[in-house]
Amino acid sequence: MKESTKNNTTLGHVAALITIFLWGTTFISTKFLLEYISPLEILVFRFILGWLVLLIMAPKLLKTANWKEELLFVGAGLSGVTLYFLLENIALTYTLASNVGVIVAISPFFTALLASIFLKEETLRLSYFIGFLISLVGICILSFGSGDISFSSLGDILAILASVCWGFYSILTKKISNLGYANILTTRRIFTYGILFMVVAMPFLGFNPVLTQYAHPVVWSNLLFLGIGASAFCFVSWNYAVKVVGAVKTSVYIYLVPVVTVTFSVLILHEPLTWQMVIGIILAIIGLLISERK
Repeated sequence: MKESTKNNTTLGHVAALITIFLWGTTFISTKFLLEYISPLEILVFRFILGWLVLLIMAPKLLKTANWKEELLFVGAGLSGVTLYFLLENIALTYTLASNVGVIVAISPFFTALLASIFLKEETLRLSYFIGFLISLVGICILSFGSGDISFSSLGDILAILASVCWGFYSILTKKISNLGYANILTTRRIFTYGILFMVVAMPFLGFNPVLTQYAHPVVWSNLLFLGIGASAFCFVSWNYAVKVVGAVKTSVYIYLVPVVTVTFSVLILHEPLTWQMVIGIILAIIGLLISERK
């Protein structure tokens, strides 16, 4: 039994790493898309595509026991799908991607604070905060090491709010995982409410897709990646990691998002790799290891 639990925990860590690897590339993918379509359009079509993939994978209907359980899914869809990604995407239109990357990477701190309040089993150790500070220094060096620092109050505030929303999402998904439902079914239910809230936001944020834009290879290829890979697959794998590893320990992997983003920026966009970036990557990884230390 203990061996099985250990294997599940190891698989949870692997799932978190794979998820972060894919999520770290979404900043680049989203930046490409924002040149053609709006933030809300990206979200709507991305998660509708992800929802359809999950429906094909598991067409069974999820039946919750009561309205209290259903409210957990409503909250998760609102916080982790609609608000988080909408705030993040809009923030990218007002401030630098590096700014958003740094601020979003501190979401584990908000997760830890919320978990200490709402999840009694999630205990915080001194090593967590030491690792957080080391990773934060590394992330700042990684993002601002070039000296090209530009702050936009609105964009940065939106990114902070996105981080808080992800903290709430992490807590809610941990509670949902304790209900015992199948992971794919719970993820699809979360997507359902996320999409419904996006529909509500349409009249206020302007949803006027130009269909000819979607014929462009950059648009449909990146939407396929975001919908199938970064949404359908990653949310299932992330929710599994939260279930077996815990909300706080899983959220620590978010420290690596800027590391992945910079790495792919060098490989795909052919941006220069500086010694500041190397130091930042090393510190971010060291901070992760310290935070995960028992």
